[in-house]
Amino acid sequence: MDIDQINIELATKTPVEIVQWALNYGQTPIITTNFRPYESAILHLVTRVCPSIKVIWCDTGYNTSSTYKHAEELTKLLALDIQLYIPKQTAAHRDVVLGIPQVEDPKHRLFTEQVKLEPFKRAMGTHQPDVWFTNLRKGQTAFRNSIGVVSRSADGVLKVSPFYHFSDEELDQYLKDHRLPNEFNYFDPTKQLDNRECGLHN
Repeated sequence: MDIDQINIELATKTPVEIVQWALNYGQTPIITTNFRPYESAILHLVTRVCPSIKVIWCDTGYNTSSTYKHAEELTKLLALDIQLYIPKQTAAHRDVVLGIPQVEDPKHRLFTEQVKLEPFKRAMGTHQPDVWFTNLRKGQTAFRNSIGVVSRSADGVLKVSPFYHFSDEELDQYLKDHRLPNEFNYFDPTKQLDNRECGLHN
């Protein structure tokens, strides 16, 4: 597969057309979510084309109450088939023995492994996807600026980002057109900085 050529071909396609292309390519697609801002757009887009798709949610245990309420609302509104993966240790236990280390702290790597990477690896091992829908967008981080609509994960899964070229304003319009809720009160303890990767995509 020529990723560069595919990205050229998909650059002029609509998000719906990109989703349809990906579903024709793959046999075991999944979509991941953390219910951060604008996740309702990608969840709506993909599930309208493929209602039965598995929705992988790796819940760190550190989400805000607003995020959990948003997750409940979207799950019901879009009839999401949520596959929940959580860390093996509770947040309360970890708070006592580790806390939430700052990004400069060597313990932050262990923290990220526990709350995000291990549950994610467990999810991918269980579902064995060949297509992975994400809401990565150009302009979010330097790494994301380099990948295009289609890229490969570290373990070879085809990552597809249908809204890759969309701005916040365009996503705002998508949400308005489809009467979808959004939620900005979100916290990712593994990133702490907006321009930092969480570890799943880089």
